[in-house]
Amino acid sequence: MNVAAAYPPPSPSTVGQASSSLLSSTGLSGILVFAAIGDNRIDLVDRLVAATQNYYSFYSTTPLGFFQDEVTLFWPLLIQQLDLKAQFPLRLNPENEQELAARLWQPEIDRVIGAQAGVSEARLVRKILDLLQLAALAGIPIKDIPILLQQGLAEQDGELPIPFETVGTMLQQWQQWCLERGLLTYGITAGLYWQYLLENPTYESHLVQRYPLILADDVDEYPAIARHLFEKLLNAGASAAFTFNPDGAVRLGLGADPTYLAELANQCEVVELSDRPTPSLLDDLGESLVKFAINPMIFLVLPESIQSIQTVSRSDLLRQTAETIIAAVQSRQVEPRHIAVISPGLDAIARYALIDILTKHQIPVESLNDQRPLISFAIVRALLTLLALVYPGLGRLVDRDAIAEMLIVLGGGQQMDRSAATPQSILAIDPVRAGLLADYCFAPHPDRPRLLPATTFPRWDRLGYQTSEAYQTMIQWIETQQSQLEQRLIPNAVSLLDRAIQHFLSGGSSLAFDQLSALRQLLETAQHYWEVADRLRRSTVTLSDRATTRQEAPAAATISQFIQLLRNSAVTANPYPVRPLGAASNAVTLATVFQYRSSRRVHRWQFWFDAASPRWLSGVDALFAAPLFLQNWSGGLWTAADAMDANEQRLRRILLDLQARTEERIYLCHSDLATNGQEQTGTLLTLVNAATPITTV
Repeated sequence: MNVAAAYPPPSPSTVGQASSSLLSSTGLSGILVFAAIGDNRIDLVDRLVAATQNYYSFYSTTPLGFFQDEVTLFWPLLIQQLDLKAQFPLRLNPENEQELAARLWQPEIDRVIGAQAGVSEARLVRKILDLLQLAALAGIPIKDIPILLQQGLAEQDGELPIPFETVGTMLQQWQQWCLERGLLTYGITAGLYWQYLLENPTYESHLVQRYPLILADDVDEYPAIARHLFEKLLNAGASAAFTFNPDGAVRLGLGADPTYLAELANQCEVVELSDRPTPSLLDDLGESLVKFAINPMIFLVLPESIQSIQTVSRSDLLRQTAETIIAAVQSRQVEPRHIAVISPGLDAIARYALIDILTKHQIPVESLNDQRPLISFAIVRALLTLLALVYPGLGRLVDRDAIAEMLIVLGGGQQMDRSAATPQSILAIDPVRAGLLADYCFAPHPDRPRLLPATTFPRWDRLGYQTSEAYQTMIQWIETQQSQLEQRLIPNAVSLLDRAIQHFLSGGSSLAFDQLSALRQLLETAQHYWEVADRLRRSTVTLSDRATTRQEAPAAATISQFIQLLRNSAVTANPYPVRPLGAASNAVTLATVFQYRSSRRVHRWQFWFDAASPRWLSGVDALFAAPLFLQNWSGGLWTAADAMDANEQRLRRILLDLQARTEERIYLCHSDLATNGQEQTGTLLTLVNAATPITTV
C-alpha cells in the first residue's frame, strides 16, 4: 500500500504517522527515509526511533545527500559508462566550484566585464553554475538550457549578459573538465544520477533490492528527479509513504518542484491529516488574512491576537521590540523559547542589536543559521597573517594592521583560561604594545616580510618583560617553521595551521564555541582546498585551449589563492549548534522568513519584524531563471505579470504557514522609515494599520 498524506502546517515529521501501518505490517530492514533538509532529518530520525521504539533499522538522508552517496557508491558503473579515468571522486565545495569555474571561463568573463561596466564576476559565475544545478535537479540535459533561456527570457533580461548558446557551451565544458579530473559538484552529481545511474540496469536491480520501503517527509520541497526515483521504486513493487504540505514549497526556486511531486498522489491512497498537533491562529483567520493583505478593499477586523508595534525610526523599532519581549519574559507571560522574531531579511545591524539588548537582560537568543564569513573572525585573520609570514612570496597580503591584530590574538592569548595558561599564553601583548611593535618591528617585503627583534624599537624598555618574551617566542616559532619548511618537514599549510592552533591557542580547548567552530571550519576548508589542489596537480588531463589549473603552482600561490578566497567571504561558519544546549535551549529564535519556515518550528508568539517591508512580497529567495526549470512551465515568455503572480502565491504560502506556526499572538513590528531612510509601504502595511497597537513599553 502506498500512502500520500496531505496536511496543513505545521505538522512536522508526519511521515511517521502516515507510515505506521506500513512499518507494523512488514519486517523490512531496508527502509529509506527522506527529509527535506539536514536539520529536519535529525528531528525526523529522533521521532521515528521514538515511534518505533528503535525496532526497525533505516537509512535516513536528504534528496541531495542520497544522490551524492549513490553516485559515490556506484562510481565504478559511471566510470565504465562514461569512459572516465579510474580515480575516486572528490566533491567540490561551492567556493571551490566557483573559483575553478571562474578560471576556466576567464576569457568569456573578461570579454563581458570589458564590454559592460558594473558586471560582478562572482555573481555572473554563480548564476551560470546555478543554471546547471537547476537543470540537473529538474532532469533537463545541459544542451537544452540555451533553448529554455531563449524561450523564457528572450533578450529581455540583462542579468545574464552572455549569449545563451555560449552559456550552454561553457557548462558543457565545465562538466567535462570536472569529470576528467573526478571532481563533483551538486549539479554535476544530480545530473549523473538521473541521466546515467538511475537508468543503469545494474544499479536499478541493486536499488530495488536495497529499499523495498520508502518514507519521504515534506516532498513539496523535493526536486523533480526525486519523483523519478520514487516512481522507479514504486513500479518495482516498493511500498511508500509520502507527506505533502500544500502551503509549504519553501524551496521553490531553489530546485524544488512541488507541483510535479504532488502528482505522486495519483499512485497512492491519499489521507488528509486535518488534526494539528497544536492550536494555531490559522484557525481564526487563514485565507481571510491573505486576501485582506493583498486586497485592502476587503473589510476585515483583526482579532486581539494580532497587535502592532509602530515607530518612526528603525532604531526605535528595534528597541521597542526587544523591550516588549523583555517585559513579557520578566512578567512570566511567556518563556523565551516560545518567542520567534521573523523578518524577510535580517541585516547584521538588526541581529546584533536584538541579541545585544536581550542578552543584557539574561534572555538567550538563538540566531538561526547565522553564518558569519570566516574572515570576520579575528582568530582566523591572525592565522592567515601567520601563514604569510612563514611562507615566502606572500608579503603583499600582510600590512601593519594585520600584524598588530595577529600579535594581540596569538601573542596575547586572551581567550585562554588564566589558571591553566602556559607562559606564552598569558595576556602579554595588549593593543597598545601590539601597535608599537607593528610600527617599529615589522619589516614589510613582497617576498620575505619579517618580524624584527623587539630591541629594534628605540624605547623597547616600554614593552615590558612579558610582552618582550611573548613577542620573542612568536619570532622563534616563525623561524623554526621557516627552517622546517626549507627542509620539507611541513607537508602543507594545513599542517602549519594545526601547529599554530596547538602552540598559540592550546588546541582551542578553552575557546568560546563560536571561535572553536570557526577554527574547525577553517581547518576543514583548508584540508578540502589542498585535496582539490593536489588532485589538480596530479591530473594528467589538460584542456588544449585552457591553462587554468594549479598543476605546477608553488605552495605560496595556492596559499595566496586560499587567503583571497576567504577574504572574499566565500566561506562561512555557523557559530551555533543545531540544537542549543543548557540555558541556550530556552532562547528567543531569530530568523529570516525562509530560515524559519525551513526549520519547521512552532512558537506561541511571533514578531514579524519590518512588517511593511516590500521584501515580504518581492524578496528574492530563488535562483536566477528558476521558474523556467519547473515541469509545469508553459514554455512561453516569463513576463512581469508572471513574476507578480508568483510573488503573490509565495506571499500567500508565507502568511498561511506563519499563521499555522503561531499558537497565540502575532506582533507586526513596523517603522515608517527603513535603514536607508526610505518610507516602508509594503503589502503588509494594511495589516499593520488594522492591528491593535500596543502601548509603548
